[in-house]
Amino acid sequence: MQAEPTNTQAETRATPQPAERPASLVGEEYEVEVGPVAHGGHCVARTSEGQVLFVRHTLPGERVVARVTEGEEGARFLRADAVEILDASKDRIEAPCPFAGPGRCGGCDWQHAKPGAQRRLKGEVVAEQLQRLAGLTPEEAGWDGTVMPAEGDKLPAGQVPSWRTRVQYAVDADGRPGLRRHRSHEVEPIDHCLIAADGVSELGVEQRDWPGMATVEAIAATGSQDRQVILTPRPGARLPLVELDRPVSVMRVDEKDGGVHRVHGRSFVRERADGRTYRVGSGGFWQVHPKSADTLVTAVMQGLLPRKGDMALDLYCGVGLFAGALADRVGDQGAVLGIESGKRAVEDARHNLAGFDRVRVEQGKVESVLPRTGISEVDLVVLDPPRAGAGRKTVQHLTTLSARRIAYVACDPAALARDLAYFRDGGYRVRTLRVFDLFPMTHHVECVAILEPVAKGS
Repeated sequence: MQAEPTNTQAETRATPQPAERPASLVGEEYEVEVGPVAHGGHCVARTSEGQVLFVRHTLPGERVVARVTEGEEGARFLRADAVEILDASKDRIEAPCPFAGPGRCGGCDWQHAKPGAQRRLKGEVVAEQLQRLAGLTPEEAGWDGTVMPAEGDKLPAGQVPSWRTRVQYAVDADGRPGLRRHRSHEVEPIDHCLIAADGVSELGVEQRDWPGMATVEAIAATGSQDRQVILTPRPGARLPLVELDRPVSVMRVDEKDGGVHRVHGRSFVRERADGRTYRVGSGGFWQVHPKSADTLVTAVMQGLLPRKGDMALDLYCGVGLFAGALADRVGDQGAVLGIESGKRAVEDARHNLAGFDRVRVEQGKVESVLPRTGISEVDLVVLDPPRAGAGRKTVQHLTTLSARRIAYVACDPAALARDLAYFRDGGYRVRTLRVFDLFPMTHHVECVAILEPVAKGS
């Protein structure tokens, strides 16, 4: 006769055992044919088993050996680096930066591609996002497919524009400055960043050690000779004596509240765009490329065509770049309302726009403040939201205000496309779209979409 199981045996049988984790595929290598570019600075390939690979350091049409950097068996996709090029694209060049490549600095995505090829790839990504998320062809978006370089950035292959006026260096445990590796907290020590603007490189941040610091951000204003470093100490560390190669103001990030506090010099830098000077404090947001602010203001104003007496909104207004440009053009009979969530940015915007009697700046989240204003009708709207986009709720509100034209400035084509679909649902269509390569060597682009109401009966 078979013995009855003991209580312990019965409990063991009844208790579900934890599922075995899928095996990691990190380090596995696959020889693959590389397909189209995808949003995020990589291309799409498939393993022989059909699993999707997002492969960096490659180009469409190449045959490469891809080494997995993230992912496991059964995952929806794997991330990988091209570690050997078996059949190279005609658009491939030797990366000018000695710190670029698999497992190295993650700051750039396309060092290995000719400049013209980089812009074509970015255009393909924008087109794909528009089609997939908004159901728009380039023609329907009023876009000719061109990604325009900034003035002075059209350089021969192998030359890199020095455009980045703000660089945040990570600091390793030995105090050496560098940049983070792709999707990693690990630091790649460097002695020179090729895309850093001359004003940043001249400070010499990369040439000295920073013991006790977690990050050192260097800022070189393009509208003045103002230079600034923002130090983030590791917990309990003391600030070093900052001696750099150019006069510089020093700020520090408080480890308790995350606020930025002045240590030495001005707490702001002065930038210039559209003939006006703007104060930007405490490391606040300003376009990173030296030509960005003027390029975007020009595109927005050409698209909106402001008139004297217009009422305009500038949403996510930062320190007031577009609000200032609008105020200049709508005149004394017009009015501009800016909305911005950052407290210091609002202080700067109010300072920068103090000369305009009919400009007001409100602090708070756009989705909360805009309904409270009681505004039911405007002539023009500019919105320059963060990377996540404006979202359905804000777009729906905007479509009720009867704006003659809306300018949407976007740094992420996926968020832009999603919001354009919401605008379409609210009765607005894209009149024109312009795309600018204001982040050379990276996968990022800046877009300016001009929208207008769909004509009745169309």
